[in-house]
Amino acid sequence: MQDHHRKVPTPNLLFGMGNPLLDISAVVDKDFLDKYGLKPNDQILAEDKHKALFEELVKKFKVEYHAGGATQNSIKIAQWMIQEPHKVGTFFGCIGNDKFGEILKQKAEEAHVDAHYYEQDKEPTGTCAACITGDNRSLVANLAAANCYKKDKHLDLEENWKLVEKAKVYYIAGFFLTVSLESILKVAKHASENNKLFGLNLSAPFICQFFKDNLMQVMPYVDVLFGNETEAATFGKEQGFETKDIKEIAKKAQALPKVNKKRQRIVVFTQGKDGTIMAQSDKIETFPVIEIDPKDIVDTNGAGDAFVGGFLSGLAQEQQLDQCVKAGHYAANVIIRRAGCTFPEKPDFK
Repeated sequence: MQDHHRKVPTPNLLFGMGNPLLDISAVVDKDFLDKYGLKPNDQILAEDKHKALFEELVKKFKVEYHAGGATQNSIKIAQWMIQEPHKVGTFFGCIGNDKFGEILKQKAEEAHVDAHYYEQDKEPTGTCAACITGDNRSLVANLAAANCYKKDKHLDLEENWKLVEKAKVYYIAGFFLTVSLESILKVAKHASENNKLFGLNLSAPFICQFFKDNLMQVMPYVDVLFGNETEAATFGKEQGFETKDIKEIAKKAQALPKVNKKRQRIVVFTQGKDGTIMAQSDKIETFPVIEIDPKDIVDTNGAGDAFVGGFLSGLAQEQQLDQCVKAGHYAANVIIRRAGCTFPEKPDFK
């Protein structure tokens, strides 16, 4: 079977909006995690007590800087998987007028993503400390500029909204729910009203817990819901699903109310090295991940984003859903062999 009937996507077919962050990544020790009260595997927003963490990280450990931000990572990976044409992926987010912002612009261009940043000078470009221990990563995000995204200042502008209208597949990480719910809803409603595909990620336990009202305002428009096992468990608990079984949670999330009845919701939960669960209206399946020797894992930062990026590349090329999952597994397998969410020049996915 040659390339599973790949349909060549058009420029700007895939639209993402989120928090563009520069990852500051380092292998740390347990003492460092304990000092700042971090769990080995978590995603949180920086509080006052974490201000010194960023300075100490850079001073004490060997750090690497990588372009990050969950949604931006996923759009880049999708573009990398697609290769040609360039600029299939569009990305919106807010940065500062500074060196870190310039790096993000340059990296987006190198990845052939059509990034349109809202640039402001009140706040510096956001950063994310990726504290690596073994195959765990604890992420502490200092949103700064990313938190300044404004619907009326950027999304609503005619030339920007035109790019939204050009898209057929949309993806926003749940992290953006803390920034601009109105921007998400405008895009989600557009997708729903035009029978296009809207994807959302649970992104972190804290989103499912403390931003569940925002999350549930968007849920009726969600065609594809992504998450990992920890987020799924927290989501199930917060929704009163009364089960810890990830498959059951996926089934119940699939059945939540939905506005566009022409598309049944799909729920996709990854589980690290365990199989990925996909729930559709009539069936629930588990897909094993690609086996990897633990010593080949450099760091797992970006693995979830890469999975989504691979999956989105399949959707953008109108592939079957099981092929989308395989593309996700392939991309994640590539990313965990490298530092940060980085990738080789070309994929060799079949």
